[in-house]
Amino acid sequence: MPIYTPSDAEHLRAEIAAAAARMIAEDGADYASAKRKAAKLIIGHQKIRGDVLPDNAQVEAHVREYQALFLGDSQPQRLQLLRLIALEWMEKLADFSPWLVGAVLNGTAGEHSDIHLLLFTENTKDVAVYLLNANINYEVSESSHFRYPDRQVETLSFMWKHKGIHLSLYDRDDLRGASRKFGDRADLAGLRALLAEGSQS
Repeated sequence: MPIYTPSDAEHLRAEIAAAAARMIAEDGADYASAKRKAAKLIIGHQKIRGDVLPDNAQVEAHVREYQALFLGDSQPQRLQLLRLIALEWMEKLADFSPWLVGAVLNGTAGEHSDIHLLLFTENTKDVAVYLLNANINYEVSESSHFRYPDRQVETLSFMWKHKGIHLSLYDRDDLRGASRKFGDRADLAGLRALLAEGSQS
C-alpha cells in the first residue's frame, strides 16, 4: 500500500476532487463513480487509501468553481429551468408532501442533471395510480433511504420535457420530525422562496 504524507494526501484529494468535478459538470456523473474514476485517472491502479478520497462537500465546491469558470453563461438558466419543472411536479404531487433534494436544490445542477423528489404517503401505490392516470410511463427502481442508507425505497422514474424525474416513495411516518433534519431538502415553500431569490438577483 502506498504511503502518503499529510501534504501528499491533501494534494491528491484536491486533484481528485477537481477531476471528479469536471466529470460531474460535463458528463453528469454521480459523485461516487466520479470520485472512483478520478482517483483511477490520477493514481492509476494502486490501492487507494480512504483518506485520499475527497468527501462530497469538497467535490461540490469544485463543481461550483468549474461551473462559474466554464459554464457561467448557461448553467444558471439550466438550473432555473430544472427548478421550474420541479415546482410544476411538486405542485401536481402536493398531496404526497414532496421535498426536493440533490443538485437541483443545491444549485450545482447542469445539462445532465435529473430532478429528485421525496414523496411521503399513506399508500405508495397512490403515487403510481396518479402517474398512470396522468398517462405517465414510468420505470421502477430502488434508491437509498434518506435517513437509513442501508434501507431501500421504491423509486418511480420518468421523462418530462426531456428531463429525468425520480420520485422516491416513503411512508407518511418517515416525515414525522424529518423537517428539522432536512437542511439539504426543500418543500414547496422552500423551492418557491429559492425561485423568488433567483428572480431578484
